[in-house]
Amino acid sequence: MEGYWIQNQRNIDNPNNVRREASKHSRNKKKKNLKAKIYELETNSNIKTIRDSYREISYFKKGYKPRANIVWDEKVDMLTDSHSILVR
Repeated sequence: MEGYWIQNQRNIDNPNNVRREASKHSRNKKKKNLKAKIYELETNSNIKTIRDSYREISYFKKGYKPRANIVWDEKVDMLTDSHSILVR
């Protein structure tokens, strides 16, 4: 019976198991978030808030796109870091 406990302890500390559990947690969290968004979309559709419904549908179709903060200075150089942008 002692060998079983030692073998079980090795399986718990295995990095592959930790990675697998983290991935499983992320997948479950993503599914839960998706279900909540779908429920919200159905609710908007049922209470006739068409603008919000179309906005959510558009978000699903296009996906997330990060925005870049770019500002041009007087010399037509690109500024990308936040400190330089604030100074400008």
